[in-house]
Amino acid sequence: MQGKAALAGFDWPDAGSASLKLVEEWEELQAARSAGDEDAVRQELGDLLFTVVNVARLLKVDAEEALRAAVDKFMRRFQGIEARVIDRGLNMSELSLEDLDAIWDEVKLQETTKYQ
Repeated sequence: MQGKAALAGFDWPDAGSASLKLVEEWEELQAARSAGDEDAVRQELGDLLFTVVNVARLLKVDAEEALRAAVDKFMRRFQGIEARVIDRGLNMSELSLEDLDAIWDEVKLQETTKYQ
């Protein structure tokens, strides 16, 4: 649909301009959340996702491929957290979000260092 709109001239000139729309859509989502309007939250979240895909298109990035890669990376890192927790004799359900986030950072650093 975005491609069709672009062909008709209804498009952002570049990804930077489209990115500004992300802020607007995020603010609209937050307003819907604050109002407690579940239907508006769903609609605004859809608008936000649609805008992200539009930015990806303008950057010449396949949004589905980028999302799949992000999910794969998350799974790999989460499995790294699980492994470290087990190695340390800990229980994930007993750790705070801050503790888990610190382990996430360890896994991320190790992964980043590994690929350099």
